[in-house]
Order: sequence, then structure tokens, then C-alpha cells
Amino acid sequence: MEKLQQSVYVLLLFSFGFAGLYFAGPFLIPVVLSAVLAMLFIRLCNYLESKNIGRAVAALLCMLAFVCCIGLVLTLLSVQLSSLAENIDEMKSRLYQLFDNLRNWLNQTAGIDKKQQEQMLKGQGNGAGTMLLGFASSVMSIAVNAVLVLVYMYLFLLYRTHIKKFILKLVARDEKAEADLVVHKAGKVSQKYLSGLAAMIGMLWILYGIGFSLIGVENAIFFAVLCGLLEIIPFAGNLTGTSITVLAVVAQGNGNDKIIWVLLTYAVVQFIQTYILEPLVVGEQVNINPLFTIMAIVLGEMIWGIAGMILAIPLLGMVKIICDHHPQLQPYGFLIGPENPRKQKTSVIDYFKKLFGKK
Repeated sequence: MEKLQQSVYVLLLFSFGFAGLYFAGPFLIPVVLSAVLAMLFIRLCNYLESKNIGRAVAALLCMLAFVCCIGLVLTLLSVQLSSLAENIDEMKSRLYQLFDNLRNWLNQTAGIDKKQQEQMLKGQGNGAGTMLLGFASSVMSIAVNAVLVLVYMYLFLLYRTHIKKFILKLVARDEKAEADLVVHKAGKVSQKYLSGLAAMIGMLWILYGIGFSLIGVENAIFFAVLCGLLEIIPFAGNLTGTSITVLAVVAQGNGNDKIIWVLLTYAVVQFIQTYILEPLVVGEQVNINPLFTIMAIVLGEMIWGIAGMILAIPLLGMVKIICDHHPQLQPYGFLIGPENPRKQKTSVIDYFKKLFGKK
């Protein structure tokens, strides 16, 4: 009976915690995102400090390296987008033609004539000014949050030892060693997952680029980079990228054959990703079963939107580590973990270390 009460209390705590996360989202999203990114660069920061570079300068260099990576990707996209803009007029005319065909189809099948369709569109157009204002507000919010993430990331790297000491001060003296191990493992989970995800995205760029180029998709590199980047959003990202590519192929006036080839390319790349790239490059770094992986992504989207979907898996991996090292929470760690933890896969880094390591 006592264990049942403890379980109920834990579930209530989680419920109140999720409610707090939802209402504090505007403040917590840039903080948590920057903390996870800072964990990714801890190894690089430690390496720079081992070369007699001050912590403040090392943290600044890590932040600049991150900005340069984002800048390179955006530059590549903008270059490809400029070449895509050259054909935008032709794509517009084809889209208008498709739209006109759709209106004719609605008139013939659903009995909605063109005047009724225009009235429906006018009703939607009344909120165009509000939509434009909302879009401008969203762009400003993203820009402010991007600056906050960079500032927080730099400060987390600069004060990481101070923060770790604070966490250790919260536990009893005889539990400091266990708490230190938990903090170390939690940082490793985020670091390995994000580094593996970045490597997998790079490989997907190559695979999609080769596939789209072979079947003759215009601006193949742009759509390859876009499909790879959208992999940051689990499950929904790859479907969104492929849907955009198919829509672009339709707008470019290509036939059904090319659309089928795009879908086949997507299927082949997804097969390679699922059965080769993810086991080798990412591995089961977060050690979570698929059921709770999907549930975490859905819950993350409900609480924090797209940012929640991106952060759901590494955060749940950290929660599992905390549960595994706390006696009262170990049943929850067992529940969200894999059914056969002994058959855990390794990352590509661990694979090559094992392959070329000393026997």
C-alpha cells in the first residue's frame, strides 16, 4: 500500500511538473536548448582548455564554432534557394494551373461553383493582415530566442563547474559520488545523441543528394539539405521534407514517373537510415523503448511545440538515468527502458574504438 501511494505521489509530481513546463515554456525553451547544446560542446571545451586556453576564451570559441556550422548550412541553403528562385515564375504558373484544375474538380464533383470558392477564399483573406503580423512577431521571437540561446550556451560552458558543484551540494555527503556519476552520465547521453544525430544528418545529405540528382530533381542539393535538416524533428521531419520535395516536383511540371522515383528514393534512404545509420551512428544512446520515445515526442510537441519534439528524446534519456539511480524511481526507469537492455546497440564511435582498440 505504501509503494502504491509513493507511485501516485510520483505521478502527481510529474503532472504538476508538466503543467509548470507548459506555462514556463517561453522562459525555459531557450534555457534548456542552450544547456543541451552546451553539453554537446563540453568535450571540445575541455580539449581547448587542455591546450592552456582560458575557459572564457574556450567557451567563446565553442560558441563561434556552433555559429559557423549554422552559418555554413544557411549559406548553402541560400545559394541553392537563389538558383531555385530563377525558376519561381514558371513554378508559379504551374501551381496556378494546378489550382485552377482543382477548382474545376471541386465544381464537378462537390458542386461548389467558382463564385462560392471565391467567397470562401475572401473569408480566409480577411485575416491576412493578422497572419502577416503574427508571422512578423514569430520571426522576431525566433531572433530574440536565438540570441538568448547563444548567450546561455556561453554562460553554461563558462560556469559548468560551478553549476555541477551546486548540484552536488544538494545531496548528502555519502551520496555525492552517486550524484556525480548521474551528472556525468546525463551529460554523456545528450552529447552522444546530438553528435550522432549531426553525423547522421550529414550522411542523409549525401544520400538524398545522390538520389535526387540521379532522378533529375531540379535544385536537388537544396531539397537534400532540407530533408536532412528536418530529421532534427523525429518521425514528422522526414515526412515533411519528402512532402515538400514531391510538391516542388509537381510544381516543376514533372510527370508521375518522377514523383514515384522521389518516393522510392525516400523509401530507400529511410531503409538505410533505420537499419544501418541509426544503429551504427546514433545507436540506442538514450536507452529508451520505441513506445515511450513516441509518447515523449508527442508530449514534447504539446508542451513546447517543435522545440519540445527536438528536446524530448535527450531529456527523456536524462530522466531515465536519474530514475535508474534512485531506488524509488527505478520502476519508472525500467518501464521506459528497452525490453532487452543487454542487446543495446553501440554508436559508430564506440564501434571503431572496439575495432581498432587494443586487445
